[in-house]
Amino acid sequence: MKVLLKLAFRNLISAGLRTWLNVVVLSLAFVVIIWTQGIYKGMGEQATRVLIDLEYGGGQYWHETFDPFNPLTIEDSHAKIPDTLKNLISEGKATSVLIVQGAIYPDGRFISVLIKGIDPQQKILSLPSNFLYNNSSSDEIPAFIGARMAKTAKLKPGDAVILRWRDSKGVFDARILRIVKVFSSIAQSVDIGQVWVPLKTLQSLAKMEEEGTIIILSKETTPPPLDIPGWKFKDLDFLLKGVNEVVISKTLGASIIYVVLLFMAMLAIFNTQVLSIFRRIREIGTLIALGFTRSQVILLFTIEGAINAILAGILALIYGYPILSRFARSGWAMPKAVDSYGFAIGERLMPVFSAGLIVGTVVLIMLITTIVSFLPARRLSHLKPTDALRGRMQ
Repeated sequence: MKVLLKLAFRNLISAGLRTWLNVVVLSLAFVVIIWTQGIYKGMGEQATRVLIDLEYGGGQYWHETFDPFNPLTIEDSHAKIPDTLKNLISEGKATSVLIVQGAIYPDGRFISVLIKGIDPQQKILSLPSNFLYNNSSSDEIPAFIGARMAKTAKLKPGDAVILRWRDSKGVFDARILRIVKVFSSIAQSVDIGQVWVPLKTLQSLAKMEEEGTIIILSKETTPPPLDIPGWKFKDLDFLLKGVNEVVISKTLGASIIYVVLLFMAMLAIFNTQVLSIFRRIREIGTLIALGFTRSQVILLFTIEGAINAILAGILALIYGYPILSRFARSGWAMPKAVDSYGFAIGERLMPVFSAGLIVGTVVLIMLITTIVSFLPARRLSHLKPTDALRGRMQ
């Protein structure tokens, strides 16, 4: 084996430019695949982390009629909080959110909103609920809104606007809403078309005392038995299904780039191996005459292809590591238009280059390169030494 390795390496070096062209193309495949996969992995992790912190917590209990994609269910999606969940709320392991449909009238304009009541003392979600204590007047309802909502309604902290809603009895009412905080978040699902007010205030105004629509568990809380009458538990796998599906679809779409790059690299290596076999047929015959078995000759050409991948990996490390490490630290600045896509991506997308991603890519490319190098060498299994010495192949 040691002799084969030395001979394979010497043959590659003597091939000169042809070898280094193969190595450069393969190294590009290494870097591009790792770079692209790191982007999508970072996208998924960033969106998951933000949504868990701001909206999902450790899982949620939904009222049995609640459907976030069907606004017609909101009116009936409220009920008394069960004792089991009420105990978790009192222990600080969960928090309740009540959702009521309403409208605001900034500068005489009509904007339909979801009024979300949340406990100002809650620590489950990373929302600025503590600002709801700032109530300058008992006749005004303190509220915080997201930056996108503030831009749409042209509101800023300190502004007052009329809020209208309909209570559980079907009676319409209205009060002055005072904006006490505008927060920025990359999660549009807690921002667009929503105003956040104190939970008890909304329960009182909507005639829904001690009721809720969603119960959000903390990340450290183990959910109670799932068969709570009138409530359905939604775990993080369910809540984050949309994010995971987007990342998977983007990753599959990017696989076209991988296939093209790998095809170019493998085609170059395959052609090189075929040309090398025909040009070195006399050398192969000499090796067989000197005692090399056909299997050893096939292994020699296969090793040459594998060394191509090893050299490509070393070259990719030389120029790819500083590029990817800098990219991992500084991230990728997102254009403002991305904010309208509805996906939780911030101003900078931070890629994630895990050890599993790098090792998996290296193993995949080396395996494919080895197989492609073996395929043309199989013809040597039926080669006769006398034909090879004459420079002929069957």
